[in-house]
Amino acid sequence: MSDGLNMSRRIRRTPYTSRIEKVGVRGFSVVNHMLLPKAFQPTVEEDYWHLRTHVQIWDVSCQRQVEIKGPDAGRLIQWMTPRDIGSSKIGQCLYIPITDVDGGLINDPVLLKLAEDHFWLSIADSDVLLYAKGLSIGMGLDVIVEEPDVSPLAVQGPKAEDLLAKIFGENVRDIGFFKFDWIDFAGTRQLIARSGYSRQGGFEIYLNGSHLGEQLWDMIWETGQSFNISPGCPNLIERIEGGLFSYGNEMTRENNPLEIGLGKYCKLDGSIDFIGLKSLQNILSEGIKRQIRGVLFNGGRCTTCSTPWPIMVGDKKVGDITSAIWSPRLEANVGLSMIDREFWKMGQIVAVQMPENNLASGKIVELPF
Repeated sequence: MSDGLNMSRRIRRTPYTSRIEKVGVRGFSVVNHMLLPKAFQPTVEEDYWHLRTHVQIWDVSCQRQVEIKGPDAGRLIQWMTPRDIGSSKIGQCLYIPITDVDGGLINDPVLLKLAEDHFWLSIADSDVLLYAKGLSIGMGLDVIVEEPDVSPLAVQGPKAEDLLAKIFGENVRDIGFFKFDWIDFAGTRQLIARSGYSRQGGFEIYLNGSHLGEQLWDMIWETGQSFNISPGCPNLIERIEGGLFSYGNEMTRENNPLEIGLGKYCKLDGSIDFIGLKSLQNILSEGIKRQIRGVLFNGGRCTTCSTPWPIMVGDKKVGDITSAIWSPRLEANVGLSMIDREFWKMGQIVAVQMPENNLASGKIVELPF
């Protein structure tokens, strides 16, 4: 396997890695100390069109779960997030920012409520497990914080519902967006959610029991042949066009939820208490100084944005492109950028300073593209 990584036990394989290797993976990244496939189709554009038209199976085991269970589970989670989880219901998925004392983003996981005292945090790429464990010990809470043997497998694309209904039954169609239910698989009860890291619709199966991984993959793969299934992974074109943000790219601890447009998930009136409340209240009262926006720009097919690209208005730097790629649908480059308040209005003309000091003209646009 030529994946550009020096493999060791520090980089964890997934329950599906052997199958991923057989279907022609062309590269990996590492998220949460675990392999994340990054390329299959000959080009990212071919992968993009296939995802928008058919169905793909993604190994997203790197979305590790932080399990918080016990009498104080809800209290711990509420202390970690500015989103009010008091009215959350069993069977619901909630997108929640997790903040530090300065209001900086620790992570932006999906919270799954399994019971009144039992939650999973499906995390992006940062060590939430250790953060939650430290808080629970410091607060003296009656909770267990662990990483369960749960490995998500995503089925994404417009044919995902038909495929999974054929395998697991018509009840799959009744699962609402950002809700979950249970399916029977190989004599086990498994969680399935209508969710995923694309705008094309689909589901994520939170497989509990890594020994069942190859069997689950094979069942979906074989049945999916009549649906033109393909192996896939989060597609950069589709992600940027859809305005889906990536922790570590669009946001880090240097950013707060208000900058990322997550104000609707922040309860700042003092009715709930959480880490970073006072900081976020101060930021709100002083006014948000920058915020994420879309940028549509020319300059020919851009390269991968591995380091921030300055956004200029005249001689003034007003922001940075954080992720960018050529969009074959829009026939232009699309980017995500943190833009200063004075320049974030829709239609604002900007210049993007790409590598080798090439300047490309562009404008600020709404998300999603």
